[in-house]
Amino acid sequence: PALAFDVTPAAGIVIEAILTVFLVWAVYGTRVSPLAPRIAGFGIGLTVMTDILVGGPLTGAAMNPARWFATAVPAGFFENWYVYWIGPLLGAAIAGLSIRYVLAPPPDLKT
Repeated sequence: PALAFDVTPAAGIVIEAILTVFLVWAVYGTRVSPLAPRIAGFGIGLTVMTDILVGGPLTGAAMNPARWFATAVPAGFFENWYVYWIGPLLGAAIAGLSIRYVLAPPPDLKT
């Protein structure tokens, strides 16, 4: 993955963070949540496809530092490497906190 010509590193971080938030929400909403409808493959796949179609032309839509690293090492392309570490990690943290404090059902208080 590489940033598009007119995408700044700061914008790349924001884009990668947003793409990652949607991916984490999809995983939680279709697989992890006890209320999930068990359509994980479809929901997650659709989210990855949408992320790639929207973010691919802008940042390459890595959404995961390991995915970026696996393509950067063989290509020897490490320009703007921090975009692909900070963006997804920030996005995962935002998604996790939003799930924990906003989206997740409250814990059962019948103990």
